[in-house]
Amino acid sequence: MATNPIIHEYSFSEAKSIIVSGDIHGDFNLLVNTVCVQYQIRDAVVIVAGDCGFGFEQKGYYDNIVRKNAKRMNECNNWIVFVRGNHDNPAYFDGKAFVHKRFLAVSDYAVLNACDHTILCVGGAISIDRSYRRDAWEQYVRRQRGSIDNSPFAKNYYWEGEAPAYNPIALENISAKHSIDTVITHTAPSFCELQSKGGLGAYALQDVTLLDDVAKERATIDEIYNALKRHNHPMAHWVYGHFHQSWNSNIDGVLFKMLDIMELYEIR
Repeated sequence: MATNPIIHEYSFSEAKSIIVSGDIHGDFNLLVNTVCVQYQIRDAVVIVAGDCGFGFEQKGYYDNIVRKNAKRMNECNNWIVFVRGNHDNPAYFDGKAFVHKRFLAVSDYAVLNACDHTILCVGGAISIDRSYRRDAWEQYVRRQRGSIDNSPFAKNYYWEGEAPAYNPIALENISAKHSIDTVITHTAPSFCELQSKGGLGAYALQDVTLLDDVAKERATIDEIYNALKRHNHPMAHWVYGHFHQSWNSNIDGVLFKMLDIMELYEIR
């Protein structure tokens, strides 16, 4: 059942550009280097469209990344916003657990305002390799002989509750206050690429509900898309990652863009 959530809103009044990144899979330092050094981007909000890599290490590891990169990010006046992927611990994405001056992990249905754009962020997807991740974690636990941290931010390989969630109440509340022109999700509506299910076959042999769950994942994003359409939001951009390929298409007036790993795309 949908709940009445707190809608977290963020404003980046100093930003002069919006960049969206595909999955980074824990390469936080590489992302900062790519943005700030390789491309010398300044005054930008960089939004990672999921699979950031939160949770595979202890929480202090991620706090240390912030300290290590703070000077460079401050000098370039950049911000990095993280959207929840399936390869992320959801505990980091409540809008409170990981909030720093230049780095923040946002909750689902967070709204960002920057460069005259109003951006809706909704994370989540299904891990097609989830059965293997669960098995690998069980083996890891056995090797540790019971000395396992069970706190919300404990290291793991897989997290329940990874799927995207359709929350009509959140969308009603957002629609009453905002006009969304850009949507950032981790996965995509069913009418977008990737359409091929060839890579799912081997995983589905060991995971009998996988195909149904993946179909539900895409249907959930369809529901979000349809709700935004019903509320007449002026959507122009929809950017996502997850599939590790690059693709784009204009569908019913919306430019859908799929980003490959570490691919950067500017919202204009």
